[in-house]
Amino acid sequence: MSFLSLVGVELKKIRRSKIFLILLIPVIMMWIPSIINADMNFDLRGIQITPENNFFIQGFMGMVWFMIPASLVICTVLISQTERSNKGILKMLSLPVSTIKFCLAKFTVLLILAAVQMVMSIGAYYLCAAIVTNTQDYNFILEPLYVCKNVFSIYAAAIPMAAVYWAVSICIHSPIFSVGIGLASIVPSVLMINTKVWFAYPMSYPFYLIMVTYGRAAEGVYETQIVWIPWLPVAVGITILALAVSCVRFGASERK
Repeated sequence: MSFLSLVGVELKKIRRSKIFLILLIPVIMMWIPSIINADMNFDLRGIQITPENNFFIQGFMGMVWFMIPASLVICTVLISQTERSNKGILKMLSLPVSTIKFCLAKFTVLLILAAVQMVMSIGAYYLCAAIVTNTQDYNFILEPLYVCKNVFSIYAAAIPMAAVYWAVSICIHSPIFSVGIGLASIVPSVLMINTKVWFAYPMSYPFYLIMVTYGRAAEGVYETQIVWIPWLPVAVGITILALAVSCVRFGASERK
């Protein structure tokens, strides 16, 4: 069985689940306040940023700090528990297919779900920006290239975090503990981006990028240059290590 076939099978398993609703709810929760408090984008308290940029960044700031990581935590647990709930993993492991393929196929589904949520976020932004433009008589709509570029950057930055959460869900069978550890790891991300070792904490990557975007849009708020070294090699290393642990531990207890 090819890798793409495995991914297709995994997507069919979650097709009837509530997982897409789980991805949509945080998006709605984050953008409704932006509509209600749209007039606050004109009260910038001396910060040199345009209302449309402030609307975009403030809307996504809550998403990248909590909602996207929380969605990844919940999705990883749901995907990993799909087989364990009815002992389907035993049937899976009996097939003549590498467990590494199974593990990576499930992780690929996780990344697809994260991408779906990013698309939802872009759609929600433009819908809300259009509503606010009409109610405030001011153009809050930014160019699609600018919006998509920033959202894609956030998505790419979330991959190492997704790999870590996937490894946690594989190594810890209890969904309660897995979710608890994942959610607890989100809180320090705001503090970590202001330390010298922020690059060692993958949960802070998306928030770091949105703050860099904020710094470019608002003079003097935050640094405007991305520190690629040592961030990029560390991020790649964390992703590879987390996936290696996941592949080794996938189905390990069931094979005993």
